[in-house]
Amino acid sequence: MQEDLMKTLNEQMNFEFYSAHVYLAMAAYCSGESLDGFANFFLVQAEEERFHAMKIYKFLNDRDYRATLAAMPEPNNNYTSMLDAFEHAYAHEQQNTKKFYHLADLALDAREHATIYFLKWFIDEQVEEEALFSNIIAKLKRIETDSNAFYMLDAEFAARSFTPPAE
Repeated sequence: MQEDLMKTLNEQMNFEFYSAHVYLAMAAYCSGESLDGFANFFLVQAEEERFHAMKIYKFLNDRDYRATLAAMPEPNNNYTSMLDAFEHAYAHEQQNTKKFYHLADLALDAREHATIYFLKWFIDEQVEEEALFSNIIAKLKRIETDSNAFYMLDAEFAARSFTPPAE
């Protein structure tokens, strides 16, 4: 595999770990607002991001490239509302999608078929992630000041869990 592709995959692995950090900060914000269901939503999201990072870690090692960890920037720890937190999360996922598209372009240019196939899973995942956040934002905007609907959504998120997909 070309060095620039391996390096960019390693950077993506680190971005996935950073994404988990971002979602942990969002979970802490939600916990601080006594919204345990929303906190659980972001804790599960953080687990998913760590899973994604480890998937890339394993792929790099399987390709005889030593994965290296980098320092993480401090995530945003303060939001003005749940809507604000989810809008930030959605923007973060859109940024992540762009990064995977760039990786796919590099793999395609290098005719690195194993990497192209590997990245397809992540691109499909990003479609799901963006749709998830977009739909939640739409719900939050619809319920606006309806506290009953807001707390129903909080209860719904409390039941969310992460089950790694079968390989």
